[in-house]
Amino acid sequence: MKSMITKIILPLLAIALWLAVCIPIATRPNGFNYFLFWIIAGIPFGIRWMFFKLMPKGYGISGTVGAFAFSVIVGGVIGGIMLMIAVITVFANIIKMCLGKS
Repeated sequence: MKSMITKIILPLLAIALWLAVCIPIATRPNGFNYFLFWIIAGIPFGIRWMFFKLMPKGYGISGTVGAFAFSVIVGGVIGGIMLMIAVITVFANIIKMCLGKS
């Protein structure tokens, strides 16, 4: 039972809560912005890849802010992929538990 809670229920609840927070942010008056949703939903999952040795030295504030924005976008896109992997892992654990292999 404890394994089911830690491997299935808590990750699914965390992902569902985060996606519920992201949906109103990505909803615009002219439609739903899927790219913005992808980036925002992926930020918590890609945060460790956000700041990859890209901070420029010797540039002004604009170069630093641009590098930071690029890092956030790359981290969000990579995090979106990691989010899909996390959901696939949860469903794989559900299948394992149904088959009795866990």
